[in-house]
Amino acid sequence: MLEGLKDSERKFEYHKVDSERLDVWLTNQLAESRSQIKTLIENGHILVNGQSLKAGYPLRTGDQVCVSLPHPKPIEVMPQNIPLDIVYEDHDLVVINKSKNMVVHPATGNWDNTLVNALLYHCSDLSGIGGKLRPGIVHRLDKDTTGLMVVAKNDRAHHELAKQLKDRLVKRHYVALVHGVFKETDGVVNAPIGRHPVDRKKMAVVANGRMAITNYYVKEVMHRFSLVECRLETGRTHQIRVHMASIHHSIVGDQLYGPKQSSLGAESQLLHAFYLEFTHPSKGKMEFSCECPASFNEFVDKSRKMS
Repeated sequence: MLEGLKDSERKFEYHKVDSERLDVWLTNQLAESRSQIKTLIENGHILVNGQSLKAGYPLRTGDQVCVSLPHPKPIEVMPQNIPLDIVYEDHDLVVINKSKNMVVHPATGNWDNTLVNALLYHCSDLSGIGGKLRPGIVHRLDKDTTGLMVVAKNDRAHHELAKQLKDRLVKRHYVALVHGVFKETDGVVNAPIGRHPVDRKKMAVVANGRMAITNYYVKEVMHRFSLVECRLETGRTHQIRVHMASIHHSIVGDQLYGPKQSSLGAESQLLHAFYLEFTHPSKGKMEFSCECPASFNEFVDKSRKMS
């Protein structure tokens, strides 16, 4: 990549001997999906050797590709009166039992009805470290993953909690219903995770990814399913989902990393964060636990009856 560019402009030079489609190659250079790349090309934001070409243009060695990203429109996150299951709260932080089908913070496709919108309504103040779109957010859960999260209400608490996460001092335990039967009773998946080389909406185990470690313990074995506890040592995006799929035990209902249809009928991943432990900035060690949602237990009972 060439230096000395404006923040909204990036330049690349194609060095490969073999030709590759413009849109396909750029998905590996930018953190954008292929459809987003095509939209940028169609709108004239991507030029090859100074010319606007089609997405399927075959790149050649020495081609200069210039990407001009349009300036994002300013976004104001509005408070919304959305019910929250608050497990604990004081002037420093709040612990939430997040429900299913709730996105943590606003992003493309989900600008409202998020946990942040609900928190802004409930709390008069949140840590500003995460910026306007992620105030107070120290760590995240996926949209359909349920369970415990801690949110910082001031910058001091945010710094403390973020440091504990970085130093692997926060304990986060999950329970998941997965496909298949394990031969062992416990194990460790130590495999680096990064962006999927083709599908930019997915993560994957890749050689040049960031270190990721998941410990798992088999709690119950059924005919074609297993109930497992997963304990994170690191916190990469989709970590448990990617790691379980990588050892051929994808989470039931996970249509992104597992079968599109589950024999149990689950339409989203059966993954629940049931235990959280951290050190409060001023009150010492705190630990919280919460039961699995009724909908989760219904699928567990269903899998038991199939045994």
